[in-house]
Amino acid sequence: MTFISWIVKAVNTVGSDEMKYEELMMAGATKLAKAMTEAQTIRQKNFGKRIFFYAPSFTYYKTEYYCSSPAAFPSISITGSSCSLKCKHCNGIVLNTMYPARSPERLVELCRDLRKKGAVGVLISGGCSPDGSMPFEKFLDAMVEIKHDLKLSLMVHTGLVSGNLAERLKEVGIDAALIDIVGSEETIREIYNLKVTIADYERSLQALFDVGIPTVPHVLAGLHYGKLKGEFQALNMIANYNPSAVIIIVFMPIRGTAMEKVEPPDSLTVGKLIVTARFLMQSTPLVLGCMRPKGMHRAETDVLAIKAGVNAIAFPSEKAIQIAESLGYEISFSPSCCAQIFNDLRTGKFNEGT
Repeated sequence: MTFISWIVKAVNTVGSDEMKYEELMMAGATKLAKAMTEAQTIRQKNFGKRIFFYAPSFTYYKTEYYCSSPAAFPSISITGSSCSLKCKHCNGIVLNTMYPARSPERLVELCRDLRKKGAVGVLISGGCSPDGSMPFEKFLDAMVEIKHDLKLSLMVHTGLVSGNLAERLKEVGIDAALIDIVGSEETIREIYNLKVTIADYERSLQALFDVGIPTVPHVLAGLHYGKLKGEFQALNMIANYNPSAVIIIVFMPIRGTAMEKVEPPDSLTVGKLIVTARFLMQSTPLVLGCMRPKGMHRAETDVLAIKAGVNAIAFPSEKAIQIAESLGYEISFSPSCCAQIFNDLRTGKFNEGT
């Protein structure tokens, strides 16, 4: 049995009530090295040897290779610092890193100002409502103006989505819907403080798929107190809906949250999740996203991600860039959101910024 068939079989036979990852997680160094060699072959067959590195504006990034732009692709919260869920891993603190725009008028005004300062696009996000959705309804006309009048690329972090909202977002013409997908009922209840089910996440994927919005699901490794619990199920679900790209992010403890002292999953565990994603979705762009621990953990995770076949990394460590060079990859940098990878691959155009 090849590693690909073995790992897909292991994912498909994991129980939905008791998350049994032993077969996947017990893969030793020899089997994992073989898996990554196969992942590299798959990646190069489908995408060649170009790798994309992203550094959007919400975090300052500078290495000897690249310096980020201060305004090219900022994040905006339509709820300001407010979030009804107060998830245990975030507690709404991440919202404080975004520009607040709590009214449609302010959203347009802010985007107009950001465009004058050099923005090429924005990520619209915010805190969730009690049902896990985002309060987009009153902002839709403003989003039309941002997309069509200001000519900004428009990425939207959606939360759970109804069929009606998916249709309206399609009419707006958003460039991509970013949605977090969770594969554990226990994690949904305990970490997100939500009274919804895995089926609600799948219905959201179905709604976005049905209307044809480019969809970029995110899977957060270690969301359940730093352990994997439902991530493989999430990937398996996502694979059924032809995503435009998939982004793997990693739990990192945030001061001021209930999980500030929780250890993140180790880099090897994250690497196994990434290689699984590559095998399950062989022609889908795969990204290691911006949320992940820093320091040595980041350097090790980034290197494993490249070996596991990612197409892109947000805020890459210098070690990752060096490894990519040593493997003969053609490297591109951009100040845009990493969810844009599918479009950059399709068009061959890449805004490198300065």
